[in-house]
Amino acid sequence: MNKIHALMKRTFDIIFGIIGIAVVSPLFIVIAIGIKLSSRGPIFFKQARLGINGNRYNIYKFRSMVVNAENMGTGLFNYDNDPRVTKIGGFLRNSSLDEFPQFINIIKGDMSFVGPRPPVSYELGDYKDFDDNLKKCFTVKPGVTGLAQVSGRNELCWNEKIKFNLEYIEKFHKWGIIYDLKLIILTLFKVFKNEGSHELSKNLEQDMARVKKHKEEKENET
Repeated sequence: MNKIHALMKRTFDIIFGIIGIAVVSPLFIVIAIGIKLSSRGPIFFKQARLGINGNRYNIYKFRSMVVNAENMGTGLFNYDNDPRVTKIGGFLRNSSLDEFPQFINIIKGDMSFVGPRPPVSYELGDYKDFDDNLKKCFTVKPGVTGLAQVSGRNELCWNEKIKFNLEYIEKFHKWGIIYDLKLIILTLFKVFKNEGSHELSKNLEQDMARVKKHKEEKENET
C-alpha cells in the first residue's frame, strides 16, 4: 500500500472515529436502554473476526439478536423475518446502527472505516489454506463498509465478495482516501434505502454447508 495513502487513511480513521463516538454517544445511551428493554442479555455483541494478515480480533456491535443466536437456526446468517432478531434489533440492523461500536475497533487500529468486510474467524476455514486471491483480501484492514457492501452487501455470495474486495484494493492503491470517501457516501445512500441487509435464500444453504464443513474439519483436528 502506498505509504501516503496508508497514512491519510489512518489519520482519517482516528480523527473521525473519535468525532463519531463523541457525536453519537447520546444515541448510544438510548440504544442501550432499548436493547435491555427488548430482550435479556448484554448490550454489546463481541465476536472473533479475521483481520489484516489473517490475525484475529474481536469486533464490537450492539446486540441485535437473542443471546446465543449464532448456535441457533441458520447460525451466522440472518434472513428476512428471522425470529432470532429482537424487536429493536431489526431496526438496528436495517439502519446499520448496530455497527456503531466498531468506532472502537477503528480507533484501536483493528479496522478502518472502509475495507473488505471481515468474516467470522471460522467462516471460511483456516487462513493458511486460503488461495492467493482470498489471502490478498486480507492485505488491508477490514472495514465497516466497502465496495462489496455498496454492491450487494449480504445478498452476495463469497465469490462475489472476493471479486469486489480485490477491486477495492486495486482502486484504493490508485485513488487512496478519495475512493474511501466515495464508498462512504454510497454507503449512506444504501443504508437510507435499506438494501441488501439479509442473506438471499439461494446463498443461505450453500453458506451454512460451508461453515458446517469447516467446523467439522476443525473438530476432527482436535
